[in-house]
Amino acid sequence: MKFQTVCAAVALALLAVPGTASSQGSTGPVERHNMRMVGYNDLQARSAYQPTIQNQGGRWIAYIGHHGGQSLNPLTGQVEPNGVSILDVTDPANPKYLHHIPGPGGVGEAGGRQMTRICSGDVLPKGEPGKWYLLTTRGTQAHEIYDVTDPAHPVLLTVVVDGLNDTHKNFWECETGIGYLVSGVPGWNVNRHLQVFDLSDPANPVFIRNFGLPGDQPGATPDPDNPNPGLHGPIVAGDRVYMGYGTLQDGIMQILDKNLLVNGPPEPTEENLLAPQISRLELGRLHGAHTTLPLLGITPPEFEDFTRGKSRDMVAIVGEAIGGECMTPNNMMFLADVTTETEPHIVSNYHVDPRDSQFGNFCERGGTFGTHASHENLNSPYGNKIVVLSYWNAGVRVVDVRNPWSPRQLAFYVPRVNPRTDVRCVVRDGVETCKIAVQTNNVEIDDRGYIYAADRANSGLHILALTEEAKMELTRRPEAGTPPYKE
Repeated sequence: MKFQTVCAAVALALLAVPGTASSQGSTGPVERHNMRMVGYNDLQARSAYQPTIQNQGGRWIAYIGHHGGQSLNPLTGQVEPNGVSILDVTDPANPKYLHHIPGPGGVGEAGGRQMTRICSGDVLPKGEPGKWYLLTTRGTQAHEIYDVTDPAHPVLLTVVVDGLNDTHKNFWECETGIGYLVSGVPGWNVNRHLQVFDLSDPANPVFIRNFGLPGDQPGATPDPDNPNPGLHGPIVAGDRVYMGYGTLQDGIMQILDKNLLVNGPPEPTEENLLAPQISRLELGRLHGAHTTLPLLGITPPEFEDFTRGKSRDMVAIVGEAIGGECMTPNNMMFLADVTTETEPHIVSNYHVDPRDSQFGNFCERGGTFGTHASHENLNSPYGNKIVVLSYWNAGVRVVDVRNPWSPRQLAFYVPRVNPRTDVRCVVRDGVETCKIAVQTNNVEIDDRGYIYAADRANSGLHILALTEEAKMELTRRPEAGTPPYKE
């Protein structure tokens, strides 16, 4: 494995302009391969979750959802509860902070506005032409829509649903306007399940149905020895919905028929909950299904001489590592073949060896190590050639999946800690130890190919790009051969 080290002396020699790549305020070496940092913003030292980047009339705007907490907003001079940061990233080397939408009070997932999804009024069936809309969460209580046509002056448009016990990772299909919301409705037997809304007219949401696994619904009796995992998030592609349940463990990947989900009988009976299901794949006790990213129509070069099965449909299933310094199971990314949708099966995995670093074992460097999430932009210019992963204290990992039976690391970038980076503590044998460590939380690719990494430990937003060498590698034939399956 090739490493590049950029010394702090070189970085400090660069012109220090606030909010740019050369002014992270960080010291020490940069751990990277085939990636470079283009830009940086400290996000007002807020714990960051979901980045969503949208071209709004020629301006590239980034919406960053935050976990709970609070920080000073220099634009207002006020200490504000964490919510949504809005940045102009048209020039990715010089991101400009435009506005902060405050969230509710609370820490961690109890506060903040973690999720961000954007739709254009030109695309939504009943949207107002020229308008832009932000779907976000309000703590664990509600889902809301803002008018962000002027991203520096967002305006609350409507509350989609309130009075919830939980919220999380939503999906908004702009072409139909259907919103697939992760909620915790009182009376359901699980912390998170699916709510489907018609948001085609953002000012007038229409509830369609509640949905979950059999046993989640009110009146059902959950199995105390084998309770259902909660829903983490859906991703919609074509006429299918790919659902990920369970984060750290007991993961389930479920494929749903979108038409039957949206238009089927809404009553949450066991029969109605099973009707949209095409298949489900259970990952067992040690692996979660935080993100289920469809990678459809992959054509491995070594299959080109076969008359059948040249093209394969895959789903990248990413588990979420939880707990500091490797004190929980090693979560990773699995690739599942769903070409025959009723028979999904895992064909390979990708994970980082925590010892594979010249700067020390990741299990000993503080914070959480392991996968958390993948990018979710289905319109990435890299198509289904790569999966970008957030890997907590191991930073950003870019995986070449052109041969799904042999995924290979193409690039990585581990951000440095900086003065804003928060401490992470673990208790082992009754003794608490605390270390400062980056925690790359969620990642996204914009339609230009820039990669955005949001840090949970207040380290800010890193805007990255593949090097020309990495881009050239993606034009070459992927290496053939299947390595041994690694559990």
